[in-house]
Amino acid sequence: QVHLVESGGGLVQAGGSLRLSCAASGRAFSSYAVGWFRQAPGKEREFVAALTWTGRTAYADSVKGRFTITRDNLKNTMSLQMNSVKPEDTAVYYCAAGLGGDNRQSYDYWGQGTQVTVSS
Repeated sequence: QVHLVESGGGLVQAGGSLRLSCAASGRAFSSYAVGWFRQAPGKEREFVAALTWTGRTAYADSVKGRFTITRDNLKNTMSLQMNSVKPEDTAVYYCAAGLGGDNRQSYDYWGQGTQVTVSS
């Protein structure tokens, strides 16, 4: 069982930066792949970024080159560095742990979400 708690969301101006963090508790966090998803009002939850336990990364085309996913297995944390944010990045962001990839069905554990709002 893995328990995830996000932090770091808030209001940011377009072009600015924000760093989301996710603290994990539970056994064997380092053996899971981790990912970030987001959900805007009235839309499906969508893939943002993923990181395997071996260090391989994957990003949605919409955030590639702007967002960076990292993890620290010693501290049981993961992060999403968001640079050059755009109003369309506004959403609730969720961290997740599981098998990995861009399919949310592949993740077993989810955080409660943190709101990110980008003003134009």
